Amino acid sequence: MSPNMRTVAIICCVALLALNAASLFAAANHFHLYFSGACLALALALLVIILVSPGKGPEPEHPKPEAAKPMPVPAAGNQAEAEIVGFLATLQERGRLVDFLMEDITTYDDAQVGAAARVVHEGCKAAMREHFNIRSVREENEGSFITIPVGYTADEYRLIGNIRGAGPFSGTLVHRGWKTEWVKLPRILRVNSERLPTIAPAEVELK
Repeated sequence: MSPNMRTVAIICCVALLALNAASLFAAANHFHLYFSGACLALALALLVIILVSPGKGPEPEHPKPEAAKPMPVPAAGNQAEAEIVGFLATLQERGRLVDFLMEDITTYDDAQVGAAARVVHEGCKAAMREHFNIRSVREENEGSFITIPVGYTADEYRLIGNIRGAGPFSGTLVHRGWKTEWVKLPRILRVNSERLPTIAPAEVELK
């Protein structure tokens, strides 16, 4: 109800009470008919005011204060790719592998390539042993005659030649194979989803 309508309603109520009180006095008995009519009119006016005036709508809901949320942690765009690049960076740092592979070695003689390969071999071997536990699939010497049992692990053997039946298979060991029992790659998060980590930074000597 608006303030103006509220004021009119209060005035009507007060007047209605006053007329009812006046009708109780004996001296006013000959005015009783007029008092009754006035009371009826005020009562009708008060009813119209109540019915016409819009009711008070529901109070607007105030938004509840949200609990403070922690800042999002940068997620790796692809952690596996970042770790592969990180290990390649280790091979570059320890054995200059990327330098060796990206170099055009056709311009060097065999002695120079052999000397460079020795440095690459020593550094990369140390890095491999640090991050992988590598051992051979078969312990026999290459050239030995071996038997592969039924139910062998498929990814540990590559059968060459005449393959018949489900095994067991017997043949000459051409390569002993390699496998690893644990891997400890450097944990690197790829924070920037648009680029991978750098393998080796460009070195600049300032003057």
